[in-house]
Amino acid sequence: YALPLIEGAARICLDFLVEDPQGYLVTAPSTSPEHLYLTPDGDRGATLYGGASDLALIRGLFVNLLEAYAILNSRDNLSAEIEPALDRLYPFQIGEEGNLHEWYFDWEDSDPHHRHMSHLIGLHPGSLISPLTTPALADACRRSLELRGDGGTGWSKAWKINLWARLLDGDHAYSMLRTHLNYSDPAPGTQYSGGGTYPNLFDAHPPFQIDGNFGGTAGIAEMLLQSHLGEIHLLPALPEAWPAGRATGLRARGRITVDEEWADGVLVSATLRSDMHGPIIIRYGERTRTVTLRAGRPLYVDADWFNDR
Repeated sequence: YALPLIEGAARICLDFLVEDPQGYLVTAPSTSPEHLYLTPDGDRGATLYGGASDLALIRGLFVNLLEAYAILNSRDNLSAEIEPALDRLYPFQIGEEGNLHEWYFDWEDSDPHHRHMSHLIGLHPGSLISPLTTPALADACRRSLELRGDGGTGWSKAWKINLWARLLDGDHAYSMLRTHLNYSDPAPGTQYSGGGTYPNLFDAHPPFQIDGNFGGTAGIAEMLLQSHLGEIHLLPALPEAWPAGRATGLRARGRITVDEEWADGVLVSATLRSDMHGPIIIRYGERTRTVTLRAGRPLYVDADWFNDR
């Protein structure tokens, strides 16, 4: 049932894309939600063409649809239109300061510390950018986060936790999580602009934002397990502040449940339970192994298991 909806979205995007002066396909008009650019002439604006967030969303949509066609062995599809359009999409750009372009041009931010990170959507929740697959673009995302700073509230701060986890920087993700949990006074009339958390653990983006709660929780899970690149990555962004611990019931893509235990910052054991048969790549640090998981048959691994062949 989902495939026709995805195809409908892809058709809309194909109709919406236009050619830029270089021959690339871009969106026009385009924007980067709630943020403004500053041109060299000092003009502020929100509307342009070829914004990074638009193109990341469309690129991700096209890639996902082509993968779906391959899995379903679909013949009557949009591949003949999507594949050439995907090749012509305006690529991610790295600016003079080493950051990822938010705008089509390398314009300055009107608000250098704006809480939105829309141009990094290809890093999270997308899977177009990763230190493991596109290190240069991942470094540009890191630089964008450094320039933008750690401020924000609610979903914005939660998103930054996830972004740093996707960059495999557990210590920075943990630092963001700590500020996300800063105590906020729930007294009537209190407007804590720095975000934080009320005593009942509700997110304190004034007056309350469930996105902050769900996103912060997702960020913790992202620090302990990632599976968006077609492999199960154990303890990908474990911070030094969590030298020992245990997590159970983490859910990975492919209908796989993962339990993990670690000590002295090193994986002690992991148990993977799959709901179906199939091959999977399992990663720990720089090492990977490909195995076949079978429904109802747990797989037990430890750090040394990755050295066995």
